[in-house]
Amino acid sequence: PTNSYPLADMVGTGQKIGIIVNDITRATPSPIILQAILAELPHLPPENITIFVALGTHRQNTPTELKTMLGEDIVKNYSIVQNNAFDSDTQVRIGVTRSGNEVFINRHLMDCSVKVLTGFIEPHFFAGFSGGGKAIMPGMAGLDTILRNHGTENIAHPRVNWGITDGNPLYEEIWEVAEMAVGAFLLNVTLNNQQAITGVFAGDL
Repeated sequence: PTNSYPLADMVGTGQKIGIIVNDITRATPSPIILQAILAELPHLPPENITIFVALGTHRQNTPTELKTMLGEDIVKNYSIVQNNAFDSDTQVRIGVTRSGNEVFINRHLMDCSVKVLTGFIEPHFFAGFSGGGKAIMPGMAGLDTILRNHGTENIAHPRVNWGITDGNPLYEEIWEVAEMAVGAFLLNVTLNNQQAITGVFAGDL
């Protein structure tokens, strides 16, 4: 991994780890990614590992969709938590961004010592690129936090656009929020137009 200890060294035997995956609307090869992550964690029992589905404001995925996204073995053997941005009781406040956005993140995720952010990298029409910190915000965030980040002031900014990261206030706040969620480890991939993996990027955000 880049600028990071290996994942196996970051998680002690008694600690909890949260692995964040995309929902059914993304082409992320989550079964392959999860297999690689879990192979690094043979010292952890399944009850110490939770799979979090980064829904943002999307609907909950059905049991059938979860099996398609993650594989039947994962659904059978691991706890799965789908973020509910609309239920404030499932969220915990972790701070305030430089722009004044109060940050609410899924409280079960914040109970995990290490949070593995998975996803795939492609141009995004307002966040610059997908992947990266988007697994945390909007993926695992509360509604008010998401709506303020995605609000008119940010969306109307001239640098909020495809492929732009430097000076993109929406993108920069996503990363600010991700860094607030202490204990993050990144595992992202790039894909070609046949959805085959062309690159793997792991380590520090």
